Amino acid sequence: MTLRIAAILLGLLFWAAPSRAEPLVIRIGYPGIGIDNRQFAGGSVVATAHSTHAVEREFVNDPDIKVEWTFFRGAGPALNESLAAGHLDFAAGLGDQPAIIGRANGLKTKWLLTDTVRVTIYLAVRPDSGIHKIEDLAGHKLSQFKGTNLQLAADRVLAAHGLSEKNARFVNLDFANALAALTSGDVDGSFGSVELFSLQKRGIVSVIYGTKGDDPTFGRNSAIYVTEAFEQAHPEIVQRVVNAFVRAARWAADEKNRDAEFELWSKTGIPADSYREDFANEALANRLDPLIDAYVLARYKDQAQRVRDYGLLRKDVDVDGWAERKYLDQALAEQRLEHFWSTYDAAGNKLTTGEVEATGTVTH
Repeated sequence: MTLRIAAILLGLLFWAAPSRAEPLVIRIGYPGIGIDNRQFAGGSVVATAHSTHAVEREFVNDPDIKVEWTFFRGAGPALNESLAAGHLDFAAGLGDQPAIIGRANGLKTKWLLTDTVRVTIYLAVRPDSGIHKIEDLAGHKLSQFKGTNLQLAADRVLAAHGLSEKNARFVNLDFANALAALTSGDVDGSFGSVELFSLQKRGIVSVIYGTKGDDPTFGRNSAIYVTEAFEQAHPEIVQRVVNAFVRAARWAADEKNRDAEFELWSKTGIPADSYREDFANEALANRLDPLIDAYVLARYKDQAQRVRDYGLLRKDVDVDGWAERKYLDQALAEQRLEHFWSTYDAAGNKLTTGEVEATGTVTH
């Protein structure tokens, strides 16, 4: 009888013991991909965080927490589809236009911090196209990655020069196919980013315009978001992810790390020299800035109105209510970075000069 009771008790104890929990996987999506499908990004806080394993290092002592990155060739629209399907927890580096469209169409996300601001866009044209300035684009065949924040930025540039998409023949191509089309001569020009400089170096195109030095609101912006479901279930994990991105942002914005950072970003297959040219005469911190200040909020409100004018929104987007700043505020306070970056008003006028700008030296 004693042995029987002991066996029953042992069985009850075994049955009551908790089963080993499955690891928590933090699923992060990025709206882009490197040359030849390389799983790397460049030119942003998120790119630096990914290449330096900043988020993974935050959880290195937590064996039951894993970090998984997914890069989307289809950029923001493809990332939004994955969010809608419940396959991602964080959208990192998502451009303003697709983020706004996703939010308006029912994607439940919270805006945690900014990834990049004032990102320069360029117009590259074939040397034999006869295009020498923006006004010459009328009637020409151009590539445009529609549905991304590049589209809105390029349309603002066109409008400032008295044109619209209706004045040219735009072909919807992603960045890789746009480069191929420029190389083959299938298009006369393309709006794009840093990837255009390698073609210019080979003599295939001439970069005839950039938004740097023009109206500062012409640039592109991107940010980092978390799904509401993940934030509600794991607020402490969200805080640690934000902590990691802020540490990466601080390193990324430091001029002492300029050359090292460009080398990191060259893992995309885009040469480091292209990033040097892209950031020439510009402080790293001017773009690599996690703050959600009045300037950034104004840009998103403006973009939301423009997307609505396109007829792409089902309803208005409450930009102020979208931003959840408590995680960023805590990360900045804990890392003593409350005054590290400059702040700007809605019109782009500087309100405060950040410590990084006051002490850093820009490499030209």
